[in-house]
Amino acid sequence: MSPEPKQVRILVLRGGAIGDFILTLPALQKLRARWPEAHIELLGYPHIAELALAGGLIDRVASLDKAEMARFFSRLPKFTDAQRDYVKSFDLVLSYLHDPEDIVRQNLLTAGARQVIYGSPILRGGHAIEHLLRPLETLALYAEGAERPQLALCAEFRQQGHARLAACGLRGPVLAVHPGSGSPHKNWPVERFIELLRATRGDLAPLLVLGEADQPLASLLARELPDVARLTGCTLVEVAGVLAACRAYVGNDSGITHLAAALGLPVVALFGPTDPDAWGPRGPGVRMVQAPDGRLDEVPLAAVLATLRGLLAVPA
Repeated sequence: MSPEPKQVRILVLRGGAIGDFILTLPALQKLRARWPEAHIELLGYPHIAELALAGGLIDRVASLDKAEMARFFSRLPKFTDAQRDYVKSFDLVLSYLHDPEDIVRQNLLTAGARQVIYGSPILRGGHAIEHLLRPLETLALYAEGAERPQLALCAEFRQQGHARLAACGLRGPVLAVHPGSGSPHKNWPVERFIELLRATRGDLAPLLVLGEADQPLASLLARELPDVARLTGCTLVEVAGVLAACRAYVGNDSGITHLAAALGLPVVALFGPTDPDAWGPRGPGVRMVQAPDGRLDEVPLAAVLATLRGLLAVPA
């Protein structure tokens, strides 16, 4: 009898915010499709990277924030035996860490890595997805058309999402709205979001998705929409489960908008100063509303309503 083939082990290093990580999912999808039985491990920020774990794209998450990770950024690293054994255990290391002086890549090789592929996280042109896929050409894995992130959550998280909507008293098709982002200048005026929810609640049950960064908006939303359900205090995977149970989503240029698109929702994404040709979410149900001259305050409610209704064929 011939021995069983050795399991391929792949290590991916990826930091960045939610949207940056989600735009890297097509690279993880390529690796998983090429080596479906491989052990794929990701060194990143667990509260974000666990999305890929929940979607079956990776098998384990480890934290980039561990103190010993600093050695890989040092010019004179002193690796422990355990670190060397860890790095040596992988057949391939794919690093998306910012490494302009080639320090991390060289240190990984010094620690015993067999093959290290580097992909700069800094976009130089084109769309971020193709940029992040390009390093995989070394492995003869190429972009096929306009690749897009796809996150298929396991049944457990989808069921939990439906249960949370039910606990909020939401029945029927739900419209999730995230009125914030990582930066105020990326936000459509919150008053327009309020008008949007009032205009659509006859057809769609409204749900506000709010994170810690959205607290400045919370008091106005509570005053103007006191009876609208809110999703707060959840992990990112829990948010994904809830979004997966919704009918549609409207939001600004944010990581949550990228998440909704990766889950396959019909999405209306509002873009102001950021170039959607470089950073826009992708998906068959994604429609982008680009602000004239990057000024989101000039995007009228009617334009967003028309885009949403056209996407869902909701009667006016």
